[in-house]
Amino acid sequence: MTDLPPLNSDTIWAILKDTIDDAIVNRLVCYYLGYDNKTVDSNWLEAYPEPPNFIESRPAVVKLTRSIPPENKQLLKEQLGFAGYTVDELVPRKTRRATMANWLLSYMQQNGIQL
Repeated sequence: MTDLPPLNSDTIWAILKDTIDDAIVNRLVCYYLGYDNKTVDSNWLEAYPEPPNFIESRPAVVKLTRSIPPENKQLLKEQLGFAGYTVDELVPRKTRRATMANWLLSYMQQNGIQL
């Protein structure tokens, strides 16, 4: 994990502002899902024996969205003040990155990792 950015608000903002490469964002999510240390939940392994590419796979990002607890669905707005993208920015790649950022923020919340 040493080559991945730290899990903090700067990293979440960098994901939202598109200043971190897609491959790194995918690796971050897969790392925290447990693919790197073989602790990934069996539901994920059944659907995705290999780490999915969330940027390219709509089904994988839908599964990621559904795995965010309802009380954490608005963390980007509540904790970071992220107002969302403008209409001209609403493309699948950016919305998937926002979902991944929200999932990571939810992971932080659930695991007591401070912003």
